[in-house]
Amino acid sequence: MAITNKSSNKLTNLDLSIQISLSGLSFCILNRDSNTIIEIKEFHFDKRLNPLEVLDELKSLFKNEAILNNSFNNVTIIHNNDLSTLVPQSLFNKNHLADYLKFNSKILKSDFIAHDAISENNSVNVYVPYVNINNYIYDKFGEFTFKHVSSVLIESILKIEKDSKTPKVFVHVGLNHLEIIIVENGKLRLYNTFAYNSKEDFIYYILFTAEQLNLDPETLNLVLIGEISEKDDLYNIAYKYIRNISFGNRDDDYNYVNKPISNYSNFTLLKSF
Repeated sequence: MAITNKSSNKLTNLDLSIQISLSGLSFCILNRDSNTIIEIKEFHFDKRLNPLEVLDELKSLFKNEAILNNSFNNVTIIHNNDLSTLVPQSLFNKNHLADYLKFNSKILKSDFIAHDAISENNSVNVYVPYVNINNYIYDKFGEFTFKHVSSVLIESILKIEKDSKTPKVFVHVGLNHLEIIIVENGKLRLYNTFAYNSKEDFIYYILFTAEQLNLDPETLNLVLIGEISEKDDLYNIAYKYIRNISFGNRDDDYNYVNKPISNYSNFTLLKSF
């Protein structure tokens, strides 16, 4: 979804993407001329904040990171929360946004509800963005685009898996949450998100989800992306129950001034351009 006004920033060769969650912030800057990610950083909060506190952290970020004071050709905000739901395009009616959300998310009458079209599977993602963040970015840059993190995940994974016939369970790992995307024959079978506080929570949600779709842990293909490595307790407990584990790949062709930790980390941030 895009917010625009009549005036725009001076065109440059730089694009900015910022990911916002209640647990942290991350951003990256792409130089379009050289196809180079010239900056990528992430910041984790000591505890889960509320949206007002996150805005304060974002303001501090702009104050402390001089590179963010550049002019940008395009600005993208990724909202990372669990206030979203998918609706088939054929059933979507923009006059009923709250109705789609109210059955699986706690929303208020005053909440602003947005939606992203996901062309890869003809669906619409209905969600609640952080409006105070959007307002701040609009005041700072004017025109910008915002998306929900699940829109980026689903669209990107479906593109990567469009020719694959093998069912795969993708798990996008965050600091205290995970997203599960199951694809088969290039189509989305399931998307869900869960908060976890322990490695036991982590594996429980994966196994429970697999069970609902009659997927055998002995044979299913689990693909991990996001903030995880072979050294993590999360990986070790997953491998205890699931034999076929691999790490995904963003499959991007960017040059990097400083490379990310792995080919699958910062997945949604780098796939948002």
